[in-house]
Amino acid sequence: MALNFHQLHIFYTVSEKGSFSAAAQALHMTQPAVTMQVQSLEEYFGTKLFNRSTKRIELSEAGRALMPFARRSIELIRDTDMAMSKFTHMLQGRLQLGASLTIGEYVLPRMLGPFGQQYPNIAISMKVMNTAQILEEIANHQLNFGLIEAPVQHPDMHIEAVMKDELKLIVPANHPLAEASVVSLEDVLKYPFIVREQGSGTRQVMEEQFARKNIDIQSVRAVMELGSTGAIKSAVEAGLGIAIISPSSVKHEVTLGLVKIVDIEDCSFERQFYSIYLKSALLPISAVTFLSFLQEQQLDK
Repeated sequence: MALNFHQLHIFYTVSEKGSFSAAAQALHMTQPAVTMQVQSLEEYFGTKLFNRSTKRIELSEAGRALMPFARRSIELIRDTDMAMSKFTHMLQGRLQLGASLTIGEYVLPRMLGPFGQQYPNIAISMKVMNTAQILEEIANHQLNFGLIEAPVQHPDMHIEAVMKDELKLIVPANHPLAEASVVSLEDVLKYPFIVREQGSGTRQVMEEQFARKNIDIQSVRAVMELGSTGAIKSAVEAGLGIAIISPSSVKHEVTLGLVKIVDIEDCSFERQFYSIYLKSALLPISAVTFLSFLQEQQLDK
């Protein structure tokens, strides 16, 4: 019997999932078939790869030695498929991702169309939720990866910057600041603000930039704290205050003349969007392709 990639893939999945039954479900195989392939691999090497008990399985010393080679073989096959797919665009699969509010509602939708045209055989399922929910579903293997607006510290997660965004000041169309394309920060702080709730990525970026400008956040006259970008847009349209949010979220309102984007002199509210996924899991080719696509779109701007 010759060593083959299929068996290494099964071995790796059993180890990652922690059981033969979970691996069988993930691989769309029967449990006896998974067990048989692992046993064949053990016969090939002449040693046990797993220590089995009635309650759980764990890697043997030989299994732990094999794991990095199995992972590298899977990565090599995945990278090979991805490289060749650029010539055929025939990648297939289902991509399950989570996205935080601004990314999921305002940034990604305009990118999903071009991605779908380029890779029509990849089906995308996206959940819009907060960062804590995204982390939980990734940890439970319900999502391949997530896209979030601020970095988080998690021992089991790999986090990588994938896109840039710059927040802008938005004001009602009839606001005094709407008459200028650039205004001073001093003038901006004269007016009431509508802000996101504490802990949101948008609020964090705004407060960090104000701190760099030696502005005490307590001096900002926040008349309203709202838990969504949509609510903030509506409040600004109604003339209740001004706000600093992603320009991606107000393209429609700007086109209709409901609000205006105004630059603040010598003040930049730049931020990164991050991809996040389990360190122990290999991203499927569809996920790697999608993240590469997002980075390419960013470079093309």
